[in-house]
Amino acid sequence: MNNQKRNTILFFLLTLGLVLLFFVNISFGSITIPFKEIYTSLTGGQASKSTWEYIIINYRLPKAITAILVGMGLSISGLLMQTLFRNPLAGPYVLGLSSGASLGVAFVLLGASLLPPFLSAILLSSYGVVLASTIGSSVVLLAVLMVSQRLRDTMAILIVGLMFGSFTSAIVGVLTYFSSAEQLQKFTFWSMGNLGNLSWSSILILTICVAIGLLLSLFSIKPLNALLLGENYARSLGLNFKKTRLIIIFATSILAGSITAYAGPIAFVGLAVPHIAKLVFQTSNHSVLYWSTLLLGASIMLICDVISELPGLEITLPINAVTSIIGAPVVIWLLVSKRKMIA
Repeated sequence: MNNQKRNTILFFLLTLGLVLLFFVNISFGSITIPFKEIYTSLTGGQASKSTWEYIIINYRLPKAITAILVGMGLSISGLLMQTLFRNPLAGPYVLGLSSGASLGVAFVLLGASLLPPFLSAILLSSYGVVLASTIGSSVVLLAVLMVSQRLRDTMAILIVGLMFGSFTSAIVGVLTYFSSAEQLQKFTFWSMGNLGNLSWSSILILTICVAIGLLLSLFSIKPLNALLLGENYARSLGLNFKKTRLIIIFATSILAGSITAYAGPIAFVGLAVPHIAKLVFQTSNHSVLYWSTLLLGASIMLICDVISELPGLEITLPINAVTSIIGAPVVIWLLVSKRKMIA
């Protein structure tokens, strides 16, 4: 079987799997809803029970859409960073965006008590937390973009991003040291990630941000393939490296920044999914990796969300914990299996 036919079959199976997982995600939870009722509700019909209709439209459908957006956005931004820096350990938060968002949220959740009551109430709302996270990641983004204009060495930008992350994490550490137990609990819950608290208006904004980031990434496929052979080779092909680097950083920042603002810092997905895509499709061609990473990222995020809901039980696990607990062993197993096949 040639590679093209094999890839076509894999893409078909991934697409089919994603559709199935979408319905599974909506079906499973503390209350199991039959697939038929979900299909009826989503196609404009009326579910046999009004409670099912309410759960599907107002809770599970928004959560499933959020999971898909988060999985796609973080996976693609991880792929961009790993190719740009030629570092398999690079992820969507390597530029310090997550730390910047955490700093913004820390100022609100840990320092709001020092402000007047009316201002504190506004900042502690869900919109206040999103705004603080957005401002925090935007400040780090602007700083990284300014630095990237002055530095020719891409690895130096990676180091600068890590330094920004360390600096903001240190400030968060100082804030947590002087915070009360209640404030620390709120910040800890935010840092664990959450896919289920978004309104339809928030999902619309997140969708627009992710769409812009994915579109910029799509236009970067050819430059990314050129970068696989090194910066000097890419320049010899006529690639405007400085412009390409700026677009890649901006795309990653939009994806990672918006997702962190609305869903919190989600671990593992951006780092591991690109590796899984490369192992499954056995290629480094970004024309294939782009779409495979999209589909795998969305599917894995839906699976993790189903597991976090603990179907049939009333409790819910933090999505951040599930992505790492489930994901890390899978990647290790894939790497070991590949090594055995090569040997």
